[in-house]
Amino acid sequence: MKKILVIGSTVADIIINLDVLPTTAQDVHVKSQSMSLGGCAHNVADMIRHFGVPYTLFSPVGTGFYGDFVRNQLAAKGLASPMPTPDMANGCCYCFVEESGERTFIVDHGAEYLFDKEWFDALNLSKLSCAYICGLEIEDKTGSTIVDFLETSGLPVFFAPGPRICLIDSALMARIFALHPILHLNEDEICRYTGCDTIADAAAALYETTRNTIIITNGANGAYYYDGTARGEGLVHVPPMAVTEVTDTIGAGDGHCGAVIAGLSMGLSLYEAIAKANAAAALVVSVKGGVLSDEEFTASQML
Repeated sequence: MKKILVIGSTVADIIINLDVLPTTAQDVHVKSQSMSLGGCAHNVADMIRHFGVPYTLFSPVGTGFYGDFVRNQLAAKGLASPMPTPDMANGCCYCFVEESGERTFIVDHGAEYLFDKEWFDALNLSKLSCAYICGLEIEDKTGSTIVDFLETSGLPVFFAPGPRICLIDSALMARIFALHPILHLNEDEICRYTGCDTIADAAAALYETTRNTIIITNGANGAYYYDGTARGEGLVHVPPMAVTEVTDTIGAGDGHCGAVIAGLSMGLSLYEAIAKANAAAALVVSVKGGVLSDEEFTASQML
């Protein structure tokens, strides 16, 4: 089986638990804090790893305290990136988790979001099946370098633009859409970007641009996908997996996306892959942080 190329960031997630986010000038106490490995590409790659599907995590790891932490954690999990170490500090992500489990991110971007053309030149395309990209790297100043590679690679693309979708350069978005990627978004992201009031209208509008499958996660309602009215399918609902308790929502979308890509690579139908991803995301939100331990994944009866 060929490898999935996972392009993007790996960061140190500094998880800060508190009752509610403070308002301006307010003084609050945190309930707890911890540091773990995160970043969209890492979270996606780690979920693919759990399913036993081959992959390459293509993620720069910089210098400094956070770079050392990320590098050591990746090595311990067998997730090490093949890329050289940039001469720039690695950043981190402050994850504020409220009592409800909802998370708010404040991100310090560093070397992990920046890419050099030469790194892509070293890839053996014959050993790759598809590529995953995230919107954060496309938004950053070397986003065009990633798109340049995708345009010449011929690889099918999975694109998860994320919550900053409306801030990505429109010209770069147009170039990515011209590659006919499979899109992975949530309800808020797709409705804000298209200006539509419903998921169905938003999916139909975006499909006219990408001409490929659009997957929309919808929290406790599960997920939807849209394959185009030409197939007579319209918007298809995939029911959720029940969650008994939400610890935090960090990495839920990443885990869902990684499980979809892994499922499709394993030969599952789109519906089956999304159902598997719904179960994976349900498990991710039930634990602290953005990824599952090997023990949590193995012990799950849902996967």
